[in-house]
Amino acid sequence: MDGTPRATWHDIVVDTLRRNDVRLVPYVPDRVLTPLIRAVEADPFFTAFPTAREEEAVGIVAGAWMGGTRGIVLMQTSGFATLPNVLASLACACQIPLVMLVSERGTLGEFNLGQAMVCRTMRPVLSALGIEHHTITRLDETEFVVDRTIRQAIATQAPACLILSPLLTGGKAFSA
Repeated sequence: MDGTPRATWHDIVVDTLRRNDVRLVPYVPDRVLTPLIRAVEADPFFTAFPTAREEEAVGIVAGAWMGGTRGIVLMQTSGFATLPNVLASLACACQIPLVMLVSERGTLGEFNLGQAMVCRTMRPVLSALGIEHHTITRLDETEFVVDRTIRQAIATQAPACLILSPLLTGGKAFSA
């Protein structure tokens, strides 16, 4: 090691969003996403703010796209469970390149059955809706996957989902 600090997953995501001119970041608060949320809130390049529900964040990003602004929705796995209708009837139907970034819960030692159920159904729902989705598990793949997913969503005018594995983020810490 040369003593240079390694970039974190959230530093890489922020830099990649900036390079792709993704400025709008509505989110539903989440412990795993907290470092990313803090980073975009502190950076004047971004307009970041909490929303009450994931559907609200999707509507905001969809409207922003129609007005010429690129955005991304941040949420955790359980919040995804509220989205199939709005994804099918708005983002997919209107060909909006909505990008979602989801912190994955419900696996690798999860204690909450609800989280586990949504985790098991999230990918099949995304596939059924024809939404491109990628799970990021390693730091060295983060920049490539985030960048290419954003670019593909915009080029194909289709929603896409980035799933952040606990293997990348460390997940939510639980007390024993």
